[in-house]
Amino acid sequence: PHSSAIMANDSADASAIRHNDVNISINNDNNISMNDGDGKFHFSIDRGGTFTDLHCQLPNGTEIVSKLLSEDPLNYADAPTEGIRRILQEHDTDTKNGIHYARDQPVSTNHIGSIRMGTTVATNALLERKGARMALLITKGFKDLLEIGNQARPSIFDLTCFKPDLLYEHVIEIDERIILETFIQDSKEEEKKKVLSSTSSSRVGITGEHVRIVKSPDLTKVESQLEVLREQGITSIAICLMHSYVYPDHEVQVEKVAQSMGCFTQVSCSSQTMPMVKLVPRSHTACAAAYLTPMITTYLQSFTKGFDSNLLKNVPLTFMKSDGGLAPFDSFGGHQAI
Repeated sequence: PHSSAIMANDSADASAIRHNDVNISINNDNNISMNDGDGKFHFSIDRGGTFTDLHCQLPNGTEIVSKLLSEDPLNYADAPTEGIRRILQEHDTDTKNGIHYARDQPVSTNHIGSIRMGTTVATNALLERKGARMALLITKGFKDLLEIGNQARPSIFDLTCFKPDLLYEHVIEIDERIILETFIQDSKEEEKKKVLSSTSSSRVGITGEHVRIVKSPDLTKVESQLEVLREQGITSIAICLMHSYVYPDHEVQVEKVAQSMGCFTQVSCSSQTMPMVKLVPRSHTACAAAYLTPMITTYLQSFTKGFDSNLLKNVPLTFMKSDGGLAPFDSFGGHQAI
């Protein structure tokens, strides 16, 4: 869809240019292959910071593209919604049978087959540092982990290297610890005996690896720690505990406590956002999810309000991820959009 929009924008075959948008009908077989269509409108949208581009396959298979300003509050509240409305108003022949697409009314989804969208909302929020106020919850002893990082630098000999600001405002250390049993076997004999002779219990993680639960989190203490964050105005948290990609139970326990308090709009667990080895990148990803997902959620709610109640029931609504894939509406997070 994006390449189609770019091709069309570079084309000199524009059939019509209106006040704030360009509507181009593509019938050149050398540019886009034609098909018979399925009787529905299929939209692919690129919402940028300045312009919003729409590609639409009409019910008869013809493909068109349209462009309009991403921000034009005097004329419409949301550019993708307005772009869809204009195309439906112009090309839906069923308007003669009572379906109308007035600007001040929710858009009817009766004839919409699918909507796919790419948006820079999360990227802009990250660059401008306009995400949610958030805190990081991490295993005790690793408070400064993301501050230290992995020492990777673009220019290794540059003595004036710049470190980007971290996304979180506060760090809470959770007194818990899990150890992989393979590490215990490889450790020194004295340390090995100390761990194995303790009151720790053995569990099998989701990867099939055996872990030793050295200390479980005290959930009463966790709640009191979260109360401090509530008083400081923190609305979003990222939970990143050691080895949670193998054994996520401790993160899930902390997550349930945070959700039960009702004051955090976003709780992101590293075992869910990026369930893989390496605590540093896993924690960065969880922080990005906690920082940006509230912005994405706000935008998605605003977008869906422009349509009738059948949008999420009958229309496949997906959003482009940074890896080029598509995520369903209800599982699209901020970390996937940058």
